[in-house]
Amino acid sequence: MGISLDAADVLPRDAAEAVLVGRVHDPSAGGPSVVTIRGDEVVDLSLSTSTVSSLLERPDALEIVRHHTGTAWPLADVLAATTSRTGAAPRFLAPVDLQVLKAAGVTFVRSMIERVIEERADGDPARAEEVRAKVGAIVQGHLSHLRPGSAEAAEVKRVLRAEGLWSQYLEVGIGPDPEIFTKAPVLSAVGLGADVGVLARSAWNNPEPELVLVVNSRGKPVGATLGNDVNLRDFEGRSALLLTEAKDNNASCAIGPFLRLFDDGFTLADAKATEIALDVTGPDGFALHGVNPVSEISRELEDLVSHAFGSHHRYPDGFALFTGTMFAPTEDRDRPGEGFTHRVGDVVRISSPRLGALTNVVNTAEDAEDWTFGITALMENLAARGLLTPRP
Repeated sequence: MGISLDAADVLPRDAAEAVLVGRVHDPSAGGPSVVTIRGDEVVDLSLSTSTVSSLLERPDALEIVRHHTGTAWPLADVLAATTSRTGAAPRFLAPVDLQVLKAAGVTFVRSMIERVIEERADGDPARAEEVRAKVGAIVQGHLSHLRPGSAEAAEVKRVLRAEGLWSQYLEVGIGPDPEIFTKAPVLSAVGLGADVGVLARSAWNNPEPELVLVVNSRGKPVGATLGNDVNLRDFEGRSALLLTEAKDNNASCAIGPFLRLFDDGFTLADAKATEIALDVTGPDGFALHGVNPVSEISRELEDLVSHAFGSHHRYPDGFALFTGTMFAPTEDRDRPGEGFTHRVGDVVRISSPRLGALTNVVNTAEDAEDWTFGITALMENLAARGLLTPRP
C-alpha cells in the first residue's frame, strides 16, 4: 500500500509559528543536510550547521533556524520524493543524526499491563485473551493512580508478590527505577515515508507511538518529535532477554517528521500536554485508531531524562529519548482472542496537532531498505563538502 503526502498531512497545525528542524538526503550532495520548514519551502541550513547534534549545542540555535538562509526546495517536491523514494529532489530523513537513540519502557499503566500479559502468555497471541481475563483486571485495580517508587507502590509490590502476580515489568513500571535502554544504533532511525520493519518470523507485533524528547549534551531537553518504537510482542513475551531482538532490527526505529524546538510558543510543558494519535490502515481493509495522552504517563519526563543522563552517563552528542507508549493494541484482526499484529503494507500514522504526523509503511525488516549510511560515511561526506570547519 503506497502513500501520498502533502503539507497538511505532515505539518503541525501551527506550523507558521513552529521552529522546525529536519534532515534531508540531498542527491546532489550525496548525503544529508539539516533543514527547516518555512511556509511552503524546505530551507537548507548546512552552511550554518553540519549536523542536528551540533546545532542543538549552540545558544543561537533558534536564531539559526528562524533566520539563516540557504538553498530552498518546494516542500511539495521534497514530500513527493520522500514517498516515491526516487527522483532528483531531496527526501526527508529522521530529524536526528549523531544523538544516541534511547528509550524508556513501561511508563503507562495500560502498556505495563499488556507487558505482564504477554509475559504470562509466553509470547503466544492465542493465549493473550485468556491471560488478560485472568490477571489484567486484578493488576489494573492495584495500579491505578499509583506513583512509581512511592511507599504505596512498595506495598502494592508486596501484595502482588503474595498473590503470585509480580513481574519484572511491574518492577520497572512502579518501582524506583524506570526501564531505560538503547533502542537502536546512532544514525539508524528512518524518517517520514520510509518503510518500518518487523522480523518476518514474528507472529505478534505492533507499533508503539511515542513522544520523543531530544536532549543536548548538557542534559537539557531542547525539542520534541514523534516516534514509532516498533516492537515484537512474541519475542519480548518469551523472554525479556530478547529485548534487543524484539526492538532493534532494520528499520524498526522511526522518528519524525520534524524536530520542534522548544521556545516561548512551545515548551516542555506543552510537550507534556501532547495527545498522540495512532492510525493503522491495512491492505486488508483493517483500521485501527487510538489516542495516547502523554499527560497519563506514570513518571515525569524530567525523571526519565535524569535516569538516562547524569554523572552516571554522559552523551557528548546528545540523545533522543522515546518516553513510552500507552498503546498495546488488543483489537482482534484475524482470529478472535489473538488481538492485533501487523501485516506487510500496513500504513501507520502517528500524529499530534503540534508536532505534525509521522507516516510509514510496514515491511519486513529483511525486505526494508538496508541501513548503509553510518558514521564513517557521514564524516567523509561532510568533509568532502567542507562542512566540518568549526564555526563560532
